[in-house]
Amino acid sequence: MKLSRIALAGGVAASTVLLIAGPAAAHVSVQPVGEAAKGGYATLNFKVPNERDQASTVKLEVNFPADHPLSSVTPQAVPGWDIKIDKSKLDKPLEVHGKKITEAVSKVTWTADDSEIAPGYFQQFPVSVGALPEDADQLVFKAIQTYDNKEVVRWIEEPTEGGEEPDSPAPVLKLSAAADDHHGGGAADDAKEGDDHKAADTAASTKENHAAASSSSSDTTARTLGIIGIVIGVVGVAFGVLAGRRRSA
Repeated sequence: MKLSRIALAGGVAASTVLLIAGPAAAHVSVQPVGEAAKGGYATLNFKVPNERDQASTVKLEVNFPADHPLSSVTPQAVPGWDIKIDKSKLDKPLEVHGKKITEAVSKVTWTADDSEIAPGYFQQFPVSVGALPEDADQLVFKAIQTYDNKEVVRWIEEPTEGGEEPDSPAPVLKLSAAADDHHGGGAADDAKEGDDHKAADTAASTKENHAAASSSSSDTTARTLGIIGIVIGVVGVAFGVLAGRRRSA
């Protein structure tokens, strides 16, 4: 009876592990380095885990959102991987820094050259992007993962608000509130300027204190030397008087 209860408990525990592990399966995702603020620029990491035990990932395709095109997309070189950038014409040109942008990146593809993502490992693919849209709360990047056994996994299902996570969810980038200064540094510059003024005032005060101390030291030295001179003069006169008296005697 005791053994039966132990076996039953073990079976329940095993089932619980399986149930927990199922929904937590890894998939292609995107995360910003720091914040991804609306209207600003950010570096994104596309994280690609290998979900297979007998195959390696050899290709990743990331499709960029057409409804919110990004004027600047610059992937970082990844050792052992070739990079291909596809662009497409925009229906409505973008105005960026006074210039019209008529095309934008639609897809970036990384293909293994002398590297791959082996079972039990993951790889990150960094991309610098901007300017992020100001009229959206998130961006969806549909991704396609290819294994060396020709298996293709499409991470393209868009999640719905309040709904369950899809079986093959697309990477979603959450955007934070826009900063007052998209390039930052305004408050920091003011603080730095204040610190510079304080440092200058401190240096000037220190210089004045040193000068006053030096002047006081010079006065003290002069007075001491004067007193010593007077004492020596008095001693000399007394010695002369005594010498004269001895001769007279």
